[in-house]
Amino acid sequence: MAETALSTVTACPLDCPDACSLEVQVEGGHIAKIDGTRTNPYTAGFICSKVRHFADHMDCDERLLEPARRVGPKGKAEFETIGWDEALDLVAAELKSARDRFGGESILPLSYGGSNGWLTQDTTDARLWRRLGASHLLRNVCAVPTGVASQGLYGKMVGTDLADYVHCDLIVIWGTNPSATGIHFVPVVQAALKRGAKLVVVDPIRTPLAKKADLHLAPHPGTDLPLALAVVSWLFENGRADLEFLEQHTTGSDELRRRAGVWTLERAAEVTGIDAAAIEAFARLYADASPAGLRCGWGLERNRNGTSAVAAVLSLPAVAGKFGVRGGGYTMSNSRAWTPDIEPAVNQPVADDAVRRVNMNVVGRVLTTPQDPPVQCLFVYNCNPLATLPEQQRVRAGLEREDLFTVVFEQVLTDTARYADVLLPATTFLEHRELGASYGATPLTDGPAVIAPRGSARNNYEVFEELCRRCGLERADDPNGAEELVEALQKGLLDPTQARTLRRDGLLSSFRGEAPIPFVDHFPPTPDGKVHLFPEELEEASSVGIYGYLEDPATAEYPLALISPATSRTISSTFGQLVRRQVPVQIHPDDASKRGIATGDRVRVFNALGEVICEASIDVNLVRGTLCLPKGLWSHNTLNGASSNSLVPDDLTDLGDGACFNDARVEIEPAS
Repeated sequence: MAETALSTVTACPLDCPDACSLEVQVEGGHIAKIDGTRTNPYTAGFICSKVRHFADHMDCDERLLEPARRVGPKGKAEFETIGWDEALDLVAAELKSARDRFGGESILPLSYGGSNGWLTQDTTDARLWRRLGASHLLRNVCAVPTGVASQGLYGKMVGTDLADYVHCDLIVIWGTNPSATGIHFVPVVQAALKRGAKLVVVDPIRTPLAKKADLHLAPHPGTDLPLALAVVSWLFENGRADLEFLEQHTTGSDELRRRAGVWTLERAAEVTGIDAAAIEAFARLYADASPAGLRCGWGLERNRNGTSAVAAVLSLPAVAGKFGVRGGGYTMSNSRAWTPDIEPAVNQPVADDAVRRVNMNVVGRVLTTPQDPPVQCLFVYNCNPLATLPEQQRVRAGLEREDLFTVVFEQVLTDTARYADVLLPATTFLEHRELGASYGATPLTDGPAVIAPRGSARNNYEVFEELCRRCGLERADDPNGAEELVEALQKGLLDPTQARTLRRDGLLSSFRGEAPIPFVDHFPPTPDGKVHLFPEELEEASSVGIYGYLEDPATAEYPLALISPATSRTISSTFGQLVRRQVPVQIHPDDASKRGIATGDRVRVFNALGEVICEASIDVNLVRGTLCLPKGLWSHNTLNGASSNSLVPDDLTDLGDGACFNDARVEIEPAS
């Protein structure tokens, strides 16, 4: 007699704006089916193929099932299985030894996002690192420049609800590709277009939505700032700025106008590679439309001008007066809809300001150059730095250090995990409870485990609790376990009724009824309640000032821009083990013709930092002068095991110290 499948409703916490509600069917101890539900009305009962096939990730050959210890050379993935007690004792002993011999700062925890859940990061892990006095990691690899810009202008204001874009007469999608990341925005856009809305897409790649757009602007990477400032200037100079809104709701508009004024349509056209007439057409479309919604992504932050570019883009709805109507305004990250106080869960005061801070974008440099104290113990979890950080070759050299004790706490055998001294197998989000909120759709979700962990995999919060105990750092009043941590995170965030609703339904909306409208139902939570179009703190923090343009780093030797966008196959590097084929570098036909390159050719993409050997693919959807090699690639995806990150400098953005992935300047040639 066949076993009956059991269905459980949970939620997806992966790094995506959508926060899908899921129904998971389990049969015979295995995932039989994963589908969407309508618990979250925005995700509307359908899900991406990545999560639909999540069982492939859980049960792949690379899945880590037992703790292990390295027995061969670093990087060769030669391990022997050991028990959890032995593994945790070994890790705890190394943590204490590093602290006692070199000080707590010799310990570097390295993490980013992971499942994006609140339980698996910044709870018991933060407790352990603070009590050890470990170096403090600055997770600046993504979203910090955009956060600095939006915070500087609008404070922690929640943007326009994504579902409300259906009401728009014009939708602007700038620096994001919803067809690959955030797929539930696509039907919203399609519904608006069916109503007669117009669509503008700003992206150096002709994405699926760009192909449907009324206007596609393809700026050269790193030039979104002059493009946005040229539109700002046009609005002011042609009487299309909303002076009444600016007077009532903003400060700094005069200085913004002055800074933007140097960017004529002609000058912006010269720098961006976009015709002046197309820039003016965009400005007119935007000025004339209401409601006009601007969906700003993260692609435009990944260069030397990243923060100022985002600030200039986010100034547009204020200058043009696009707020105050349903669907009008902008959306970037709506994670501010829920901001828990993590301190009750951590239960340890914030480390002293004197504790060393390490920007994860320069981890390769930190691991390979003299430091005081040197990093002696590296603990990697919720990330795959060898596949995701700049200067890949430096990161690899750091991981190869024989004097560096490396722990990797991971679900699968990543490229980074191959260099571990101790491997700890981690659960996936379907194997543990997770609480959290996304950054596009705004509900809070509480997703239960739906299946037993594979092998002896353990969840993050329990492993870090145990390491605290084995390091002699636990306290009687520590909240431990999922229930106590959830209760601690909900303090001050939810009232008892909300907490019961969340537990019963697995989802809690951030609002009741219709979504709030910016500048009708809520306003910027800045000290004066206004938009700061010229934030003094950002002006003072930048060497060139806010809205100051830094020139293209291209040289005659390395003239091409290399960009690394997201794809529909992976979430950053997650699921990369399932992409088993070679991934080609995309090149525009004109650039390929000049270099004698054809589709399928073996090519060498290179600069002073390194080289990537891979196949070429001719692509008319890419702007001239630009190559594209997707982010998150693993070593098996190229012919020499290197990815685009081997060519990315560890330079930092103008403000926010973010990564400059799209500032890689390279040359390409046929490979011998």
